[in-house]
Amino acid sequence: MNSEEILIAISREVSTCTKCELYHSRKNAVPGEGPVNSDIMFIGEGPGFHENQQGRPFVGAAGKFLEELLADIGLSREEVFITNVVKCRPPENRDPLPEEVGTCTSNYLNRQIDAINPKVIVTLGRFSMNLLIPNSKISQVHGKPSKIHGRLVVPMYHPAAALHQGSLRPVIKEDFSHLPEMIASAKEIPENDLNRSQEEDEPKQLSLF
Repeated sequence: MNSEEILIAISREVSTCTKCELYHSRKNAVPGEGPVNSDIMFIGEGPGFHENQQGRPFVGAAGKFLEELLADIGLSREEVFITNVVKCRPPENRDPLPEEVGTCTSNYLNRQIDAINPKVIVTLGRFSMNLLIPNSKISQVHGKPSKIHGRLVVPMYHPAAALHQGSLRPVIKEDFSHLPEMIASAKEIPENDLNRSQEEDEPKQLSLF
């Protein structure tokens, strides 16, 4: 299968998945959306109320802020791939459990990353950050790119954080403002580096700014 066929297959699998308990509380699974050839991939935590209703990622208030952040740097959501660590809404918006994160990551998220092969991954919030940059505090590493498995990984605060804590809004906007430079620098990474196996590369923080 080509990459587009793989993403379609994943979406179908996600829509009927019963591999963890989260399927009991979902109305619609939310596999993610965006172009298969996207250079940049955003990974959030999990669907909320509106996402569960519509089956699309980041369509609530946090999604509107994400669209604003993208517009500030000349991008639209149609140009980037957006997904979450877990594809079904945790009941009452609780944190996803480790086994739920592990199940969704191994069955779906890792395959999505392989299919899209993005040059830049932006993690939104601590759950997706911890998958790629474990044992880190988002307050210390937000906005700082690291080269991991041949890709730039940029941890960011989740857009929802700005809705709950207004002081984070300018911080998130500042972090996003550097993304165009990061994307440009990531395009210089050789293609064979992007396909390197995960065991070969330890996280290496880059001082771009």
